[in-house]
Amino acid sequence: MLGAVVAGVVVIAGAGWALGTRLRSPADEAALRQAPVPSLVTAPVVKRKLTSTVAVNGALEYGSPVAISLAGVVGGGSATGTSAGPALQRVTRAPRRGTVTEGKVLMEVNGRPVFTLRGSVPMHRTIGPGASGADVRQLQRALRRMGYGGPASGVFDAATAAAVQRWYGKRGYRAQEPDLAARQTLDQLRQAVQTAEEDLLTDRRALAASKDVKLLKTKLGNARAELRTAEADLDEAEALEVAPEDARQFEELGRALRGAEEELAAAEQALAAAKPEDDKRLLELKVSNARANLAAARASLELFAEQAADARGERLEELRTAVRTAKEAVLTADQALKQARETAPLRLKIVNGGRNVARAKANLAEYRESYGVSVPPGEIVFLPKLPARLDRTSVQAGAAVGGAVGTVTSSTFAVTGSVDDQEAELLRTGMKAVIETEQDKRFPARLTAFGPGAETGAEEKKEDEEDSADLGSVPVLLTPAAAKGLRALAGVPVTVRISVGETDGEVLTVPVAAVVTSADGRPRVQVEYATDRTRDVEVRTGLTADGQVQITGDLREGDRVVIGNG
Repeated sequence: MLGAVVAGVVVIAGAGWALGTRLRSPADEAALRQAPVPSLVTAPVVKRKLTSTVAVNGALEYGSPVAISLAGVVGGGSATGTSAGPALQRVTRAPRRGTVTEGKVLMEVNGRPVFTLRGSVPMHRTIGPGASGADVRQLQRALRRMGYGGPASGVFDAATAAAVQRWYGKRGYRAQEPDLAARQTLDQLRQAVQTAEEDLLTDRRALAASKDVKLLKTKLGNARAELRTAEADLDEAEALEVAPEDARQFEELGRALRGAEEELAAAEQALAAAKPEDDKRLLELKVSNARANLAAARASLELFAEQAADARGERLEELRTAVRTAKEAVLTADQALKQARETAPLRLKIVNGGRNVARAKANLAEYRESYGVSVPPGEIVFLPKLPARLDRTSVQAGAAVGGAVGTVTSSTFAVTGSVDDQEAELLRTGMKAVIETEQDKRFPARLTAFGPGAETGAEEKKEDEEDSADLGSVPVLLTPAAAKGLRALAGVPVTVRISVGETDGEVLTVPVAAVVTSADGRPRVQVEYATDRTRDVEVRTGLTADGQVQITGDLREGDRVVIGNG
């Protein structure tokens, strides 16, 4: 019974309390409708390192895209490369996305390979025997890099052709060789040379067999033999100072001269040794006679020498005359033979036959210069840098080859985007940056280029670049510091923050809205030192980033500053 009474009291009391809370006086209602007393909005002074950034929105893609196309026909054609090749160039093996290396088969057209090689000179013609230039040297250097040897002379020679054959064979193909029509043409040109030579030889033999020509040939041969004999006689006579028949006489006269000299010497010696009692007149007479004999011997020798010299001169002149006469005979006989040949009935035919031979040989030589192993213009694609990455393909198996067959990029990643003109003034090449993905992944990067230097050259991006130029924006190109972890993110939209400035370390910072400018033009902040009580503090501002500004002044970390109360 007591419990029921207590419960009833509790219920009545609760009802009274609830009713009381709902009943207010007019004064209470007016007070509730008044605006609350405003309180200050503050933020703490924080010590941190500030980094100012410029944000760029773009996509993470492989860099340096280049559209590739074939420079001409693949396979087919003649040895000279002037043929239009097969009527239709059809893809028999389509290019596949992935890494492209030097010497790799990019695709097949009509069963023939299309290779990729490193080089800056584009393929633009058939490279074959006799071709020369920068494109030939570029091919030769590629062959040497791949280990197939050959020269690097810039001239496509036999050694280069052999290197090309080894290269194609290693890849399971045959190098482009002359087709049946080209080989038949070569045989026809060879046969034309043989026929012309045989005709000329027949005519020359007919001319040589004529009677007049034979007689004049004999005369010319005899005249030449007589000339050789006359010249030999003259050479022999000029080599001898004394004729053989005069040598004996010179020897006898020399002995007589020496005897006279000895006789004179003996007489003079006897005269010098004479004694007073000797008969000096006799001795003097002997000396005089000896001197007379010596003078006579000398005179005889000199006279004979003069006579021998005159005889030798006359002999040499006779021999020289004989040589001149023999030369004139040879010249006369040669002219007679030439005249006989020129006036012979076969002369015109032989002249024309010689011209036919020369023309046939020239045609054969000209054709040989471009005959042999060659590389058609469509079988090589030169790329400035390898390895590269085939990013897009434009043809499929069975399709006809027309324009571009695909797009290659470098094996490195890049992000392209744009910033406005004012932000571009803050940029410098090499600045650090951070790539941020939607999944909040971060990768370090650097600003590679901005402005015209940031253009990648991709055809599909030209319109976007032109549009951005109209809006006053500047293109930028950023390169990740490393490729690790980026492959799966290719093509994903990203935001790149370029660091354009940062403090040396941690500094005091406040929200930008906390700094106001006083009437004297100096910046200040309001510091709350007690509840809703503030004091003005003059500050100096520094770097601004992410809504925060660096300050220095009479402040400490943890102080609270008023926001938006200027």
